[in-house]
Amino acid sequence: MKTFVGISTFFLLVSVIVAEAAEVKPEAINSASLSTIPAERASKKPSADPDPAIVRLQVLLDRAGTSPGVIDGIYGKNVTKAVVSFEKMTGMPPDGTIDADVIRRLETGGPIIGTYTVTADDAKGLVDHIPVDYGEKAKMPSLGYSSVAEKLSERFHMHIDLLTALNPGSDFVPAETVQVAMPGPPRQGKVTRIEADKTAGQVTAYDNRDGILAAYPATVGSEDNPSPRGTHKVKGVARLPVFRYNPKVNFKQGKNDKVLTIPNGPNGPVGTVWIDLTEPTYGIHGTPDPELINKVGSHGCVRLTNWDAEELAGMVKPGVVVRFVN
Repeated sequence: MKTFVGISTFFLLVSVIVAEAAEVKPEAINSASLSTIPAERASKKPSADPDPAIVRLQVLLDRAGTSPGVIDGIYGKNVTKAVVSFEKMTGMPPDGTIDADVIRRLETGGPIIGTYTVTADDAKGLVDHIPVDYGEKAKMPSLGYSSVAEKLSERFHMHIDLLTALNPGSDFVPAETVQVAMPGPPRQGKVTRIEADKTAGQVTAYDNRDGILAAYPATVGSEDNPSPRGTHKVKGVARLPVFRYNPKVNFKQGKNDKVLTIPNGPNGPVGTVWIDLTEPTYGIHGTPDPELINKVGSHGCVRLTNWDAEELAGMVKPGVVVRFVN
């Protein structure tokens, strides 16, 4: 015998289930325990819904200097790499397991989610849209953020979906107080060597004692546009750079066959910072799509989230060695 549920009742039940699955609250994240994350988590397919304990883990890894990339509450490969790098940084066996020792060293106190009051400056410099075509980008006065929510999500290293989930119904207008992740201040120190690992999809910065100073998930070239081989050096740093598109030197985008000057901004092709390398046309830079780091190939360069690229740029000087491996 079959039991039928009314259509309206069925959709109501589905809506409730979806809402509960996607629900994530600040208090749940602040009180979450890393011990609830299964040891075998890294080998499983990532969940589609944010987990409060994973949000907590990502924020703590970010604070420790081993970036998980975008804080989204999803345990993917970038989180696994960050855990392994944290273990290497602190002298533990790099097995990627979130055991009691890892938890003890990561948990340094302080709320994971805090409050922020939107300012009038946060609503300035926004653009209506970001075109895909480079020819249309070149016509824009700037490639700034398209909303306050996007600006805040990058400032606090978050996926915009997590930011909006933590602030249901928010318009992110000036004087409004919202809930945000608290990743901590940028790392400080002097980087003497950088390693860009294409196979691992990671950039690791070392100090003068060859210890890990910071590690970041990265997109290192692609099959069609591979990154350079061997050892190179940092030539200089440009912040908020314009991008000179030359299809004969760089790559072909759409139907654009002429040299174009793409205006600067966080949504520009190279994001908010360019770390120039001695290998012509190559650099380490930011991106307008932080959620795609190590998921979509780059045009030969090394792509980081804007905030990771800015942090690294603050720790390098001309002459720092950059080695490409694998």
